[in-house]
Amino acid sequence: MRGASIFLIFNIFERTNSSPMKKGFFKLLSRINKKVLPSYSKKQLDLAKASKLQLAVIGWKLWVTKNALDQ
Repeated sequence: MRGASIFLIFNIFERTNSSPMKKGFFKLLSRINKKVLPSYSKKQLDLAKASKLQLAVIGWKLWVTKNALDQ
């Protein structure tokens, strides 16, 4: 059930237009990600050898960054 609720939250953010509140939320989330999640580029992670969890973290960070920069 937790996964479904997370999906609904993301779906709500995808439907809204690029409002300043949405952009500010993603900028805040990006700062949190930078402090909490590991940086695989600094570790020189090979994407071909990355685990599914590592790929999920990379995808999450890319999605948040895209939404933080989206204009």
